[in-house]
Amino acid sequence: MVNPVSRSTNYSATEAPSRELKVTIPTGLAGMRLDQALAKLLPQESRTRLARLIEEGHVRVDGAQVPAKRKLKSGEVVEVALAPRVEESAYGPEAIALEIVHEDDDVLVVNKPAGLVVHPGSGNWVGTMLNALLHHAPALEKLARAGIVHRLDKDTSGLLVVAKNEPAQLALVRQLQARTVKRTYLALARGKIATPGKVDAPIGRHPVHRTRMAIVAGGKAAITHYRVRESFPSHTLLECDLETGRTHQIRVHLASIGHPLEGDPVYAKRSEGVSFARQALHAWKLAFVHPRSGAPQSFEAPLPEDFRALLESLRR
Repeated sequence: MVNPVSRSTNYSATEAPSRELKVTIPTGLAGMRLDQALAKLLPQESRTRLARLIEEGHVRVDGAQVPAKRKLKSGEVVEVALAPRVEESAYGPEAIALEIVHEDDDVLVVNKPAGLVVHPGSGNWVGTMLNALLHHAPALEKLARAGIVHRLDKDTSGLLVVAKNEPAQLALVRQLQARTVKRTYLALARGKIATPGKVDAPIGRHPVHRTRMAIVAGGKAAITHYRVRESFPSHTLLECDLETGRTHQIRVHLASIGHPLEGDPVYAKRSEGVSFARQALHAWKLAFVHPRSGAPQSFEAPLPEDFRALLESLRR
């Protein structure tokens, strides 16, 4: 039998609720090792996590710390202090500065800096834009993904629209599905590109490197339009319009035609002539129909300082 002894519900940005469990060993588990018995009594916990809890002294048998191989007796009481998983605190508010370009009762438009993760995930459970949004507008906790309807890569800067209520979220999702949300990016590609073009190639998970995306048969339809904005001896500044919004779409598409983004740590080889700490990609313009008024909305975010400095160095 597993009984919660105490459970805090005081959530914060850095502290998840702690749980202390008391486990009375039934007759059927008598003679079993401590780690094996806990795996059966707490199937929701991984064996790796349970082993770590035992090793770190968070598990006691009749008040005493014992090794994982210790065999249990019927009626013994095992106390487990379940240290909170970091993901349990992922969806709390955090006082992270946001650059709000526009805000009304229905939508927020944010200019995201490079380096800020949009949504919590593996390796980035706190310190995300979602956490910042929950601090800025606590009512967003009632919405799926705190109203976030589309994303940018961590090291891509620029504009995102966020819904502030369910009708607005539904309307924006439908616009994205209908491909009526207009998104224009500025992208610094390696090499000389002389004419405008289009890449129409499906994107899916790389068959070998699962953290990467690739052009694959059976992937999701993906279309990127590009045109030249400025030319340099070994680079081209492009304006890229998305018809679709696949993960890493511009990065994968430009790399596929031999012009990867400068600084891209995944899809470009290390450059010997230019040093840039991230992929040179900025969500420059964003346009959509306001979900309540039906009026066209358009916004523009200037290039961040690091991107401007990169272009100036190329011009020199």
